[in-house]
Amino acid sequence: QVQLVESGGGLVQAGGSLRLSCVASGITVTDRTVGWYRQAPGKERNLVAEIRSNRDTIYDASVKGRFTISRDNAKNTVYLQMNSLAPEDTGIFFCNTWLSGTDYWGQGTQVTVSL
Repeated sequence: QVQLVESGGGLVQAGGSLRLSCVASGITVTDRTVGWYRQAPGKERNLVAEIRSNRDTIYDASVKGRFTISRDNAKNTVYLQMNSLAPEDTGIFFCNTWLSGTDYWGQGTQVTVSL
């Protein structure tokens, strides 16, 4: 059974940093594409960054240069390092992967950026 557990969210002032973690079980992160998505209040869930099995990464234009996605193979964990946070980064961040036609999501972790 695939499980994704996010952590690391919180309240931070604009300009600050947070590192989110997504611990996976039931899959091996090196074999899958794993993505981080953000859902702002009242808005759709959108892709922020993803890391592929070959370590290629993609980023939404709004976070390029500020966020970095990475993984620790030994811990089967995917990270999202977020720097220079801004109020518009506020939202619930979800970890996602796809396996055998099924999307898997974690429970999400709240990130709130204040002025």
